[in-house]
Amino acid sequence: MHGETIPRRRLIAATGAAAGLAMAPRLVSAAIAPATPAQSEGPFYPVRLPDDRDADLVRVTGADAEAIGVVTHVMGRVLARDGRPLPGVLVEIWQCDAHGRYRHPREWGGSAPDAGFQGYGQTLTDASGAYRFRTIRPVGYPGRTPHIHFKLGSFAGELLTTQMYVAGEPGNERDGLLNAIRDLELRRRLLVELRPADTIEPGALAGTFDIVLDAG
Repeated sequence: MHGETIPRRRLIAATGAAAGLAMAPRLVSAAIAPATPAQSEGPFYPVRLPDDRDADLVRVTGADAEAIGVVTHVMGRVLARDGRPLPGVLVEIWQCDAHGRYRHPREWGGSAPDAGFQGYGQTLTDASGAYRFRTIRPVGYPGRTPHIHFKLGSFAGELLTTQMYVAGEPGNERDGLLNAIRDLELRRRLLVELRPADTIEPGALAGTFDIVLDAG
């Protein structure tokens, strides 16, 4: 895994913090579905993991205001190809803020990063393989369509790095990384519909991103 060693106690606490964000995720037909396609990590994985690294990216401890952007709940299940849920998997996400800027020292120029956006979060899958995050709707920036980076791992090492994309975004057709996946069905597995989710949080969106791993 990149970054710091992550204490198990902190990861368990992160999972508990995310538990209140639940919306029942759908179950993919993992027994017949191929593994989720891998994607590159990109240049903006944190050099140092932030002190606030829980599953709620919209609120940063000590910040005066919540993140700019449309609150979005991203959830799903992590499954083996035979359909078994995979509990205890570390799920990390990171993305740019509403201005298209990452919290990373390699970012330069333009507006300052949104101090109210955490930019990175982590949680553990529960007994049913479920995970959930509260973040913002991803935005695009020059050369990339809106996306969220995902990294999955365990104490044995990395399992998968991939990216989640927003279904229906015009920029999807021009995104070189997304379209490098030539198999259309595999490419569709990375596309997630974001729909109004007022029952979870007024004015928010929600989407389900199930992830299938080549796990033994």
